[in-house]
Amino acid sequence: MTFFKNLSADILPNDKFSSSDVVEIQLMSLQSNSENDDGIYQCWIFAHPENKKYTGPFKYFSKMIKNKPYDQLLNSKFFKTKVLFENENNARIEVLLDSKNNRRYKIFWSLGKATLNSVCQNCWMTLGVTQPFDMGEIY
Repeated sequence: MTFFKNLSADILPNDKFSSSDVVEIQLMSLQSNSENDDGIYQCWIFAHPENKKYTGPFKYFSKMIKNKPYDQLLNSKFFKTKVLFENENNARIEVLLDSKNNRRYKIFWSLGKATLNSVCQNCWMTLGVTQPFDMGEIY
């Protein structure tokens, strides 16, 4: 059983991160998730407050990530990001991800600006992530 006490994030949202920085922080965190789910927690920290209304508190977000179809994001072998659209308040980023099951997935991240505190007055956070689209086996 996983306990979610004493989780901490090494990186907190701030105005210095670009939209692609945020997605890469989240993907690297999920790629290196540990048994105590520090990686999932780090990813959750960058979820936009509007997104958290749908994913719920961390306990529910963690369950969502550990189950299909989002479990492909955990412990991936490789990922590549590409900014498809960005303006002052919104961004859409395409991710190609090679999962631990030797399959490639395409996923789209939607981001928006949020204000959380004095360090995060206008910072990029994840509004939503599409379900991974299976593009086939990696050779």
